[in-house]
Amino acid sequence: MVLRQKFKGLVPRGIGGFDAALRLLWRQHSRTEPHMASVQPSFSARPERSAARAAPLALARWLLVVAMMIVTIVTVGGITRLTESGVSITEWKPVSGILPPLNAAEWQDEFDKYRQTPQFVLVNGPAGMTLATYKVIFFWEWVHRLLARTIGLAFALPLAWFWLRGQIPAGFKPRLLSLLALGGLQGAVGWWMVQSGIVHDVRVSHFRLAAHLLVALTTLAGIIWTMLDLRAVSRGERASRLTPFAALALGVLVIQLFYGALVAGLRAGTVAGGGWLDGNVWPLMQGQLFPAGIDWSQGAARALLADPYLVHFIHRWWAWLVVIVLVIMGRRLRALRQRPTSIALHSAFGAQILIGIATVMSGVAIYLAVLHQLIGALLVAATAWSAHALGRPQR
Repeated sequence: MVLRQKFKGLVPRGIGGFDAALRLLWRQHSRTEPHMASVQPSFSARPERSAARAAPLALARWLLVVAMMIVTIVTVGGITRLTESGVSITEWKPVSGILPPLNAAEWQDEFDKYRQTPQFVLVNGPAGMTLATYKVIFFWEWVHRLLARTIGLAFALPLAWFWLRGQIPAGFKPRLLSLLALGGLQGAVGWWMVQSGIVHDVRVSHFRLAAHLLVALTTLAGIIWTMLDLRAVSRGERASRLTPFAALALGVLVIQLFYGALVAGLRAGTVAGGGWLDGNVWPLMQGQLFPAGIDWSQGAARALLADPYLVHFIHRWWAWLVVIVLVIMGRRLRALRQRPTSIALHSAFGAQILIGIATVMSGVAIYLAVLHQLIGALLVAATAWSAHALGRPQR
């Protein structure tokens, strides 16, 4: 205030006038104090504001919310699959499909379309499905699709906002666009999967189901990694790199997830039998270590990918290779003093193993199978976090 009064006659009107007066005062002072002439202070805060426009921490928080939404939709996807709800909606209407049927005529129209599917003709129709029963499976598929639309908007709109405001740090735009493209691909793969159950079979293709799940979990891992890189940037650190061992761990986990999806798609979870604490169900399969009944008649390749007994056997025992690799990963994390990350990783794969065994023993009880899928998504997040921690630049 004192400076404004003293230099009232010197201050130009408009933006920047006060700053100009301060610079004039400094030049006059420099003439009387020559040793200060070489110092060039900056009175304007505008350059600093421009440099600070990037908001990596805000982006990281946004991506955390999106990651939690993906975990939610993976869980709902498990319910949709286990209740055989996936083909209850026979059309893809991205906009008008947001609203469910609102009156009796609309409900009857949807039910009539579903009655043309192989699933109704061969399974649910003979079982006596009514409109009231149909509404239950419609609900889960509708919720699944509504969540997918919501996630798309929750990613695309904030991305556009951060982009237009110039708040995305250098180097992150291509990565965020790739994640957006993965989200779009997920929607396309989801409809491609549903079509296989509307036209060709009473259930969706187990290969398309696996593709649908793996794209979702790949997107989740990419979002977790990008979120952690943005947090590092907010602390002035460099982005992490993917180490060879971390790549190995992720690769081993992807194979397990792929076979888990095949087990789900082939309804292979029950081929071992059922019974709590029954050794013939686990660790054995119907009383044998290696199951009988595998169909090799169409070649080993088909058996490895499409025989329920062999697919279940591989999923069951590959899990222990995953455990070995992740235990080693946890030890490496502890050596780097990443104890919270190590605890999260051990908790995730430990719970997943126990729930997986319980799911088999229960004869694939829906609540346990859904929990198994939920923890599987959390295991992907924990493994991505661990892989990121292993690749962080060391100080």
